[in-house]
Amino acid sequence: MSLNEIKDNAGARKKRMRVGRGIGSGKGKTAGRGVKGQTSRTGVAIKGFEGGQMPIHRRLPKRGFHNIFALDWNEVSLGRIQAAIDAGKLDAKATVTQATLVEAGVLRRVRDGVRVLGSGELTTKVTLEVAHATKSAVEAIEKVGGTVTLLASKAETGETAA
Repeated sequence: MSLNEIKDNAGARKKRMRVGRGIGSGKGKTAGRGVKGQTSRTGVAIKGFEGGQMPIHRRLPKRGFHNIFALDWNEVSLGRIQAAIDAGKLDAKATVTQATLVEAGVLRRVRDGVRVLGSGELTTKVTLEVAHATKSAVEAIEKVGGTVTLLASKAETGETAA
């Protein structure tokens, strides 16, 4: 076998249908679009159109509420913090801030502030400076001799999210 003999298996590559190329092709003249009307022409935009009937997305009742002032916390568990300390990414002796969590790769970004959750187990004494912490997280940190300092969030300082 040489390079000029290499080819795909039979049926591996199917030729595309060339529409509008004569009556003998089977897709000539109207090219499978039918006759006249909006859909036979280019630039059709009738995705949710129901023939003039009120569309279902307008017939159904709207429910719920979206609070535009809600804070978007970036959450991290105590287990993740402990894993980062064990891996040597975080220094337990230094103060662990929101910025050091991002630098260590524990979080990708701060968002409106970092919120520490109480899930997981913390065995190292650590000083945390975060925007928010759950009661269980604060209890677990203080149980091992650490401290938690809560910072003012972006909403409280009037800062806008960039």
